[in-house]
Amino acid sequence: MANKIDFKIATPEQIIKSMGETLAQIRLSRNITQDELAANAGISPRTLSRLETGEKASMDTFVRLMQALGLQEHLATLLPDPGIQPVQLLEGKGLERKRVRSRTASNDKKKTWHWDDGTTP
Repeated sequence: MANKIDFKIATPEQIIKSMGETLAQIRLSRNITQDELAANAGISPRTLSRLETGEKASMDTFVRLMQALGLQEHLATLLPDPGIQPVQLLEGKGLERKRVRSRTASNDKKKTWHWDDGTTP
């Protein structure tokens, strides 16, 4: 039941399709019908069917299915812990970031520099 997809180069559509197929395989390996899983997850059987065939679904639907299958502990592995970066510890900024500074705003304030060839008055 290993994923046969390279997540580094796959398109979002390919990843969604692969994850839906994997969910379907897990459901079938546990001998659970779509109607049973959908009822346990609190979603419609049609929504489950669409997700298993690779159609887009909400994150809420995905989390509900993971919980209904008893796979909620795997949700923690989807995203890495951002934690405090070592550079922030060295600088004495042991706090989590709350904001991001816009890169374009600082670039707009800078004037473009040109060589002065002496021909401009």
